[in-house]
Amino acid sequence: MTGIGGRRGGVARGGTHDGARGSHWEPGEQILWRYRDHAPGPAGRVHICRPVTVVRDTDELLAVWMAPGTECVKPVLADGTPVHAEPLATRYTAPRTTARSHWFGTGVLKLARPGDPWSVWLFWERGWRFKNWYVNLEEPRTRWAGGVDSVDHFLDIAVAPDRSWKWLDEDEFAQARRIGLLAPERAREVEAAGLAAVEVIKEWGAPFSSGWEKWRPDPAWRVPVLPGDWDRTPAHMTS
Repeated sequence: MTGIGGRRGGVARGGTHDGARGSHWEPGEQILWRYRDHAPGPAGRVHICRPVTVVRDTDELLAVWMAPGTECVKPVLADGTPVHAEPLATRYTAPRTTARSHWFGTGVLKLARPGDPWSVWLFWERGWRFKNWYVNLEEPRTRWAGGVDSVDHFLDIAVAPDRSWKWLDEDEFAQARRIGLLAPERAREVEAAGLAAVEVIKEWGAPFSSGWEKWRPDPAWRVPVLPGDWDRTPAHMTS
């Protein structure tokens, strides 16, 4: 079995993944896809962690597979209530913690190009009937030995198989701006990133035109295990 952030057998590949181009994970390796919260400072606390299997990793694209049933970490309210159950007015100010849970439904293929302020996720119905693409606006991912870290930017885009698209979570984006989670300048950058993503959709550029909806995972891949130190801080963030 492949260890998180290592080769088969769990041998670590070292710190050369801390943003270094030319150093890539191999197909079948298991890494962590994480999101940090919006706390002030250079790096917030990890509040979303998803173990994934590398599909492809090149200078142009990182593709990973999150298998059905994967144990993940997600944010919840301090009393364990799901975040989406909290009214929008207090959704981002109510005390939170994290909880372990398993990814329900079918798996998710995540695609990210280095430097892009978004990633594109592919969803299927049961029986591998393609459902939609999902553009998640986020900080360009920071690579480290065990995976990638980012910060979610609230605003998203859903893209249907017929190439139609629509904005998602505009209310959450507006609320994040209202309470100061996104400074005005950063909010404008997010909006610009969203418009840039829309142009890619309209032109039907990669990855929408790349045939990824026909991709299938290797049946020999095992579901990655969530490590006990899932929230560890990469060395390059402490130096």
